[in-house]
Amino acid sequence: MKKKRLAALALAALMTLTGCAAGEKPAAGQAKEKITFVLDWTPNTNHTGLYAAIAKGYFDEAGLEVEVVQPPDDGAEVLVGSGKAQFGVSFQDTMAPALLGDNALPITAVAAVLQHNTSGIVSRAGEGMDTPKGLEGKKYATWDLDVEKATLKQVVEVDQGDFSKVELIPSSVTDEVSALESGSVDAIWIFYGWAGIACQVAGLDTDYFAFADIDPVFDYYTPVIIANNGYLAEHPESAKAFLSALSKGYGFAAQNPEEAAEILMEAAPELGSSRELVVESQKYLAGEYIADAARWGEFDAARWDAFYAWLGDNGLVSQPIPAGTGFTNDYLPG
Repeated sequence: MKKKRLAALALAALMTLTGCAAGEKPAAGQAKEKITFVLDWTPNTNHTGLYAAIAKGYFDEAGLEVEVVQPPDDGAEVLVGSGKAQFGVSFQDTMAPALLGDNALPITAVAAVLQHNTSGIVSRAGEGMDTPKGLEGKKYATWDLDVEKATLKQVVEVDQGDFSKVELIPSSVTDEVSALESGSVDAIWIFYGWAGIACQVAGLDTDYFAFADIDPVFDYYTPVIIANNGYLAEHPESAKAFLSALSKGYGFAAQNPEEAAEILMEAAPELGSSRELVVESQKYLAGEYIADAARWGEFDAARWDAFYAWLGDNGLVSQPIPAGTGFTNDYLPG
């Protein structure tokens, strides 16, 4: 869903960013192993741990050289599945179709960037949309995607509302603040760590509810780090070294959000024009990278499987997804 929304945005191409990645130092004179990491979109605070690991030398210490690239039009999953990138960023919901059928991609989620789903519905404050039922009679900016509409329908009905009364407005909102202030729409699906913080920074009073707070089945993992299955099988120790370094990067970002924000903006100078948003977003996400988990990156199998079971029960995938499909904790540092 995120990819279809993002594909609708018209943004200038960004330059490829490179750096070095963490684990054990190679022997003197030994060449570093090269890793290609593909983003899901342009650099943002979901990626700060990656850039922190580069800047702090964690990857370099692991004997790895990491190249960070932008995703192709068909997405990070295809590039990772092809083996042209060893790791990348995806989302549990959007990677589900890639795991099914004769043309399933050889990808596995190996780490959760955030521990909980931070997405939900934002609206102008005081207009009654602080709960899903309040969306009745209101204009919701839709991407017209099956999973999106099924999610919204379920939370509205859980709140004893009538989803048929929600006015679905086809939209590709790129600026949530402007869209809400103009009244062109009343409610928008956002990720709070960026768009919710943007509303705060802009001084726009909003109401918000998170999907995971309405129904725990929506507390799925978004975003996630994915890896090529062949690479995992052939280079397990390198994969572990990569994730150990990446874990250090996200740990640093969690403990030092303001410094981590500066590292991100140095790597992606175009973010400098939104400095306050980047810093405040980073402060918010600092508490979400690890949250209540025992370690960064950990997947809860029950939560992962529950969401995929929900997709199957609602006919949102071509076939049922067996429990345990698509993720592993085996490559995370202990």
